[in-house]
Amino acid sequence: MGAEQIRRWESGALAHAVTDPFGQGPLPWLRGSEQYFDDTGQVVPWYADQKLARGGSGGPRAADDVRRQIKGFVSDGAVAPGESIDFHITVDPPQQFSVDIYRIGHYGGDGACKIITSPRLSGIVQPPPLTADRTVSCHHWWLSWRLQIPSYWSIGAYVAVLTTVDGYRSHIPFTVRDEHPADLLLLLPDITWQAYNLYPEDGRTGASLYHAWDEEGRLLGERDAATTVSFDRPYAGAGLPLHVGHAYDFIRWAERYGYDLAYADARDLHAGRIDPTRYRGLVFPGHDEYWSVPMRRTVEAARDNGTSLVFLSANTLYWQVELGPSPSGVPDRLLTCRKRRGPGRPALWREVDRAEQQLLGIQYAGRVPEPHPMVVRNAQHWLWEATGAGEGDEIAGLVAGEADRYFPRTALPEHQGRILLAHSPYRDGEGAVRHQETSVYRAPSGALVFASGTFAWSPALDRPGHVDTRIQRATANLLDRICKRD
Repeated sequence: MGAEQIRRWESGALAHAVTDPFGQGPLPWLRGSEQYFDDTGQVVPWYADQKLARGGSGGPRAADDVRRQIKGFVSDGAVAPGESIDFHITVDPPQQFSVDIYRIGHYGGDGACKIITSPRLSGIVQPPPLTADRTVSCHHWWLSWRLQIPSYWSIGAYVAVLTTVDGYRSHIPFTVRDEHPADLLLLLPDITWQAYNLYPEDGRTGASLYHAWDEEGRLLGERDAATTVSFDRPYAGAGLPLHVGHAYDFIRWAERYGYDLAYADARDLHAGRIDPTRYRGLVFPGHDEYWSVPMRRTVEAARDNGTSLVFLSANTLYWQVELGPSPSGVPDRLLTCRKRRGPGRPALWREVDRAEQQLLGIQYAGRVPEPHPMVVRNAQHWLWEATGAGEGDEIAGLVAGEADRYFPRTALPEHQGRILLAHSPYRDGEGAVRHQETSVYRAPSGALVFASGTFAWSPALDRPGHVDTRIQRATANLLDRICKRD
């Protein structure tokens, strides 16, 4: 395998041909100083430098899926204080490693705060991943470290940073949740993250719901991809999911301004661990494309009982999926989406007469090859109040990645008032002019349902180079109304 082939697979995003218009970079959660003191007292960079991974020297280097210098996953994506979380980690060559735990937040602009560092741990080379019908699983890996979550830890989004003695680094995201009431419940889209996960991105073994490889190392498309993927495996590349930064952008901004947040992930929603009556609003901060029937049922019931819904991305609720147990019987560790293949019903929600628009008010229209401006409509609406945005104003670069719009021939949800707040032309991959739209409606229960209709909304809240004060103010107008702030 040549160096050019290895280089192609370093990030996890490259094989998916993902164009990230927001400059997410390898570590989108990291915002502060570029150096810190490690457990030996030496000053080192606290990011993994991709250039060093390609043969440089000095400082931490990003582990990859070809050599698997250090990679890992956790037994459960979300745990409560007082519970434990199990880390399954492979280290090649075998050597000691440590785990730094960071919590995502504003933290004076740093973007994250280190909470603890593990003792030095002994690393082993775990067995190769098991594969069956393109499903890749590492459920047979030995336990490497068990972390008991202290009762005093704050709920939130966390990242475990794994570092070997010889300086290779990888990451594992997880969530600490509880059941206390809060104004807003933030739902991290771990089901969609796993759908895109191509681990191991090695040119031979890995498969996602989008891609797989053939025997000659050629990257295959959706028709030949996996129909079932496992949560019992690391994330490809640096160990962070594609688009994870969109959720972290919202978290940093919302915690900076003191919003009362609770945290959970999409599998909590699926498993019935969410009681929407505890919250004024449910916030879906990032790309949230894959939904099970129980997820949708719970969210629709929440809306109908007065809990508001906030969708800050596009292409939400597109594919219908099922979750099943791992080979060892652990619930919700296998994700299946047939995508029109095999027996059963079609996998698109809109093809089973339950179009996304019936919940969101708009629905997925297509990809946006290059960022375009968002064009403000109905500027007199309270969402745009005090933003400075006028009718027809353009907000540069805010229609990007993927876009939603209103489909006139598709039924709308029952509502007491509904309005489109942006109508933005862009060109698709064939050069045809399309339109993105942003929507808000009030359900008969009084709940508000907002859908941004673009990938670029969350990055505009707190990502360097993409912050827009109009979007910050509009989001505050929305959340303040949901939270009933003065």
